[in-house]
Amino acid sequence: MATTVHVKNISHETSEKQITDFFNFCGKIQSISVTPVSDAPDAEKTASVTFEKEAAAKTALLLDSTQLGPSQIQVSSAASIDELAGNTEEERSPDDVPQEEKPRTRILAEYLAHGYEVRDIAIKKAIELDNKHGIWNRFNQTLTDLDARLKATEKAKTVNAKLGLSQKAAAGWRGAASYYEDFTKTGPGGKFHKFYLDSSKMVKDVRDEAERLKELKQQAAAEKAGTEDHKEIEHEAEADTQAGAQNPEVPTATATDTATKS
Repeated sequence: MATTVHVKNISHETSEKQITDFFNFCGKIQSISVTPVSDAPDAEKTASVTFEKEAAAKTALLLDSTQLGPSQIQVSSAASIDELAGNTEEERSPDDVPQEEKPRTRILAEYLAHGYEVRDIAIKKAIELDNKHGIWNRFNQTLTDLDARLKATEKAKTVNAKLGLSQKAAAGWRGAASYYEDFTKTGPGGKFHKFYLDSSKMVKDVRDEAERLKELKQQAAAEKAGTEDHKEIEHEAEADTQAGAQNPEVPTATATDTATKS
C-alpha cells in the first residue's frame, strides 16, 4: 500500500512546519523527512511525506505544481494517482469526517479557503477522480451517518442556550457544521449545503465553496476572539473584587453619605 509521496523543488525559505501544515489537509501524517539537495545556503529542499492512510496520499498527488511559499512544488509517488484512487477501503472515525474520507474537491476547497493557490487543472482532476470512483455516493452516506451521530450527541447532552451540541461539532470551519446550510439555526437534521447534495461539479463550484469555507473560518476566528475578550473582562472584574475584599480600609459610599452630601 503506497502511503508516501515525494516532494521536490521546495524553496530553502520554506520550513518543515510549513510543509507539514500544507500536507496536513490531506490527512494524518505518520512521518516527514526534509532534506536540502546540497550544502549551499540557498539550496532547494526535497521531502518524503508518509501518511497514515493511502487516501491521503491520493489527495497529495493532486497538489503537484501547487504553490508552496515562493516555489511550485513537484509531488510524485511510486504509484500513479489513478492506481492509488482505485483502493477505497478506509477505516471510519466515530467522531467527525476524517480528511481521508472527504471528496478531493472538498479538500482542495479547504486549501483555497486557507489561502493556498490551487490550479484549475488540479481541481478538474479532483472532480474527475471523485466522479470516476463514486466518492460522492459514499460521502452522502457518510453525511447521513454523521447527522445521526450528531442527533444522538444532542439527545445525550443537557440542552444549553442554543442546541446543546458539542463545541467541536459546531465550531470548526473544516468540521461537521460546515456541511450544513446553516448549522447554527438548524443543528443536526437541517439541510446540507447544495455543494454536498449534487455530485456534478465544475471548477467554479469548488472555488465558490472555498469562499464559503473562508467566511466560516473568519466567523470562527471572530467568535473565538470575542470569547477570549469576554473571559479577560470577567477575569479583570474578579481581580478587582478580590482586591476590594483584601483592602477593607478603602471607604465605600453609603446611602447615608450620599444623603449628607445632598
